[in-house]
Amino acid sequence: MRRVEWWVAARYLRSRRASRFFSLITLIATTGVALGVMALIVVTGVMSGLQKDLREKILVANPHVRVLTYGEGLRLEDWRRVLGVAAEAPDVVAAAPFVLSQGLMSAGHDYAEGVAVIGIEPDTGTVAVTGLARTFAAGDLTFGTRAADVDGGVVLGRRLADRFSAFPGTVITLVSPAGSSFSAALGAYVPRFYRYEVSGVFDTGMYEYDNTYVVMSRGAAQRFAGLDSAVSGVELRVRDPWHADRVARALEERLGFPYRALDWTAQNSSLFSALKLEKLAMSVILLLIVLVAAFNIVSTLTMAVSDRTKEIGILRAMGMTAAQIRRIFMAQGIVVGVAGTALGALGGVALALAVDRYRLVALNPTVYFIDHLPVELAVTDVGAVVGASLLIAAVATLYPAGRAAGLEPVEAIRHE
Repeated sequence: MRRVEWWVAARYLRSRRASRFFSLITLIATTGVALGVMALIVVTGVMSGLQKDLREKILVANPHVRVLTYGEGLRLEDWRRVLGVAAEAPDVVAAAPFVLSQGLMSAGHDYAEGVAVIGIEPDTGTVAVTGLARTFAAGDLTFGTRAADVDGGVVLGRRLADRFSAFPGTVITLVSPAGSSFSAALGAYVPRFYRYEVSGVFDTGMYEYDNTYVVMSRGAAQRFAGLDSAVSGVELRVRDPWHADRVARALEERLGFPYRALDWTAQNSSLFSALKLEKLAMSVILLLIVLVAAFNIVSTLTMAVSDRTKEIGILRAMGMTAAQIRRIFMAQGIVVGVAGTALGALGGVALALAVDRYRLVALNPTVYFIDHLPVELAVTDVGAVVGASLLIAAVATLYPAGRAAGLEPVEAIRHE
């Protein structure tokens, strides 16, 4: 475009009475684009943040891959061989046996509650399968005890510890569903009771873990679950969590029946599928806001063409071609689109960062598994929003610019 075309386009964007300021209708169109872009960036950031936050929280106490076996007993007898095979896989970073069971917990009160009992190898978080060791509010995963009359040490989730007032040093009682014996005197099965000392409290931020998990050493969990030397399975940490399904399939093929491998995405597939679908749906819905703003651009330029029909005729009579007139009005729409997109992008990024840093939106963790609304801004998402907005703004200029270019000079000058 030539300088004169830019000058005429800028002149048409300004108000007749106050040439230093944009006209009201131009400001409305620009604001519409900015609001649409801002809303789209914030919503896509929130949906991406939910996916990332849930993934990180799930993987705090959940391994990338679990190797289990079929059968009613759900016990892995030759776990040492399976552990060796899994450790040889090129993408496996760490591997360890684990025990998964359930029990009934009491802390010396009348109240008792069912809990999930997890047995893992003691670690300090340096080379671990999960990141649980890095979430401790008190104590660690060494399961050390000071009392002499207990069956070992356990660590509890923060919400579970708060509810039972069971903090480090407190002795709790767990009732095992396995190993119960029949009492002829009572005529009923008598469960087995175990006493453990609380040696630590972790806070993952994931409601399910903090509210129900009781973690102990693998040996203590084997005795609690009545597995003897067997375990529930082998858990793995891989180099790239998003490729855990590929590692799981390779291990299943190598181990064969009756072994099976479950990756973390398969265990939570319904949750992440729902998030992806919701992100797509929200993006499409909010893209309609940008389309509405595009109609504002169309109406703004159409009104400008009608209002300046005589001026367009004079410009044509002075020698301007139809292509130059078309570029003038296309430049007006592009300026509105670029200005609105830039303002919306800056405002959307600033608002998204503020929501994430200051936790402006609190959530009920019992419902959403997280306590605040996370935001994750991806360059690709922001770029896609900006690109879509600019494309829509450019397309919106085609009709009014073509209408202006199609005016005949004589008819335009005679227009009233």
